[in-house]
Amino acid sequence: MIRGSQASRPVIGRLTPAGSGKGILVTTDASKLDLLERAVTQLDAVIARVGPEEEALPTPCGDWDVKALLTHLVGHSVPNLIVAAGGGAPDWQAEPEAVSADWSGAYRREAGELLAAWRAADMDSMVTSGGGQAPLRSRADQQLAELAVHTWDLAKATGQDTPLDPTVAEHTLSWSHQVLKPEYRGAGKAFGPEVPVAADAPSYDRLAGWFGRNPAWPADGDEPS
Repeated sequence: MIRGSQASRPVIGRLTPAGSGKGILVTTDASKLDLLERAVTQLDAVIARVGPEEEALPTPCGDWDVKALLTHLVGHSVPNLIVAAGGGAPDWQAEPEAVSADWSGAYRREAGELLAAWRAADMDSMVTSGGGQAPLRSRADQQLAELAVHTWDLAKATGQDTPLDPTVAEHTLSWSHQVLKPEYRGAGKAFGPEVPVAADAPSYDRLAGWFGRNPAWPADGDEPS
């Protein structure tokens, strides 16, 4: 789950090459799974570059430091994403699982399970979503948002220049602009207030701002989101 306060566009049926444009909304199941794999892979690259000496660094994500963010991702978020991809009901209130110091190895094992679950999934099967029922494929968009935003959080916190796939960000923006309503933002809610970002800013700056982060983090007087 993305932590925010504590997280007319063209429709296409296939992926556009990375960096090719804005307003991308992937609609076919095969393309969405391809995009998920890209999101999983880029988070792998960022986690692999985090050193043990960086675990106490602050992040743009609330009061979490790097270790807490990694614990959330590897010990809580991705295990729940695996359950969700299999059609089950994830327990977002549970405590994170214990994770060894080998963050990268643990993540890669979980990432393999996550992608395998999606490849075997019946996308048309109905699952509980937002108090109602929706096809399983709807959970893929939620998972892309979780992976993309926290990848940016972790890369920003550790000062990485690892290239991030703009197509992942553009799809997540197009989808989340439809579902992230103002009533979901604010004190005690899942997402912080939107941070205004120029329309022509890089895709991950716009993604960060939409999900309540300051793209210029850390800035003087910045309040973590």
